[in-house]
Amino acid sequence: MAGHSKFKNIMHRKGAQDKKRSNLFSKLSREITVAAKMGMPDPEMNPRLRLAINNAKGQSMPKDNIQRAIDKASGGDGDDYEEIRYEGFGPGGVSLIVETLTDNRNRTVTSVRTAFSKNGGNMGGAGSVAHGFDRLGLITYPASAGDEDTILEAAMEAGAEDIESSEDGHDIWTAMDDLHEVAGALEKALGEAEGVKLAWRPQTMVEVDEAAARTLFKLIDTLDDDDDVQTVSGNYDVSDEIMEKLGQE
Repeated sequence: MAGHSKFKNIMHRKGAQDKKRSNLFSKLSREITVAAKMGMPDPEMNPRLRLAINNAKGQSMPKDNIQRAIDKASGGDGDDYEEIRYEGFGPGGVSLIVETLTDNRNRTVTSVRTAFSKNGGNMGGAGSVAHGFDRLGLITYPASAGDEDTILEAAMEAGAEDIESSEDGHDIWTAMDDLHEVAGALEKALGEAEGVKLAWRPQTMVEVDEAAARTLFKLIDTLDDDDDVQTVSGNYDVSDEIMEKLGQE
């Protein structure tokens, strides 16, 4: 149940940069509002809202921002958003899944398609790449939460399916339906998690060379900067050497 987490390398690259927190908080707020409108505004009675709030807390979003997003839904304010998933291929044959929340699907599909086409990729149809991923729960802890053996023991006790540890931290994977239960058990054992969410885990990874990685990161950054895009998942594997080189540019 252990191994180096290559899945995280882009996430840490983004996290090490300025992170554009206002844009991040806007996306988190939108997810909270949508979750609250779809169910009860009480996170104890609404699993999706609880997940959205936990994820926001993991990104250090202020409590006032979280409450405003909930109040926006409770007051019937805000646009009606729909969830649309796009799939496509990036440079180097990488598979990408783009999840969006939008109030204008024509605007969103145009933006996503343009991002792909201008950055060495192309959009595919529904299901074109999702078959190569598993939909799972992902709980993340920083390296300071404990060594690999400590996290492994806690994860197994909590009912997790897999754990990937590296010097950057720990990824704990669960069955999708077990995410909340496992997260609750881990919080008692290890404290509050850095992140709790549903994620797409690649079944196989694609090694990407420097040239492809440079274009791929531009594609991912362009998608991330789109207000309608909530998450971008992919099966890319970039070596530490290339990561370090690109991080210095």
